[in-house]
Amino acid sequence: MKYLFICLTLLGSTLAYSQDAKADAILDKVSAKIKGLKTFYVEFSATIKNSTNGTNTNMSGKGWVKGDKFSATYGETTLISNGTKTWSIVKEEKTVYETDASGDDEESINPKKLMTIWETGFKSKYEKEETLSGEKVHVIYLYPKTPKKANYHTIIVYVSKDDNELKKAILKSNDGTVSTFTMTKFTSNPAIEDSKFVFDKSKYPGYTVVKD
Repeated sequence: MKYLFICLTLLGSTLAYSQDAKADAILDKVSAKIKGLKTFYVEFSATIKNSTNGTNTNMSGKGWVKGDKFSATYGETTLISNGTKTWSIVKEEKTVYETDASGDDEESINPKKLMTIWETGFKSKYEKEETLSGEKVHVIYLYPKTPKKANYHTIIVYVSKDDNELKKAILKSNDGTVSTFTMTKFTSNPAIEDSKFVFDKSKYPGYTVVKD
């Protein structure tokens, strides 16, 4: 009986390792594909829900990425980053929040971070293969390596089996908020002018700029 217990324990450990290794291998392919692009453009739909505070928001967004630079719009918010500074422009507040690009907090989602969200601070677990909108996808769960410092307790990503692209991501926050991003369009290496990543205060008259 003891021998059987040891064998089962070892088998369970081996299976858990293989699942994690499988997930890591898939995510590495997605990261390599994204990093191999000079630019990319993405469109997505998003839902933000929290049953505790009654949040139930649907929105669409789009993002342009060129190296470390990005520009994105979703809902009433516009994000612009030149790789050094990031400006979060909130229309309903008429406020622009300026931060160091390297200091973007974990909760802030930009298009580049969304497409490779597993790269920093998460361990992965392969869950299953399923069909999403008629396409075979890998379902992979991500868990923070340091839960006490993380805003998300679980992230679920859906990766295309055929083209190694992120198709959907579900982010579950510690405060009960569930954010679901579904990619509706992805374009590799489009021509993007550098002016796309320049914040021009003159385009936002009456806005207050808050520097972190």
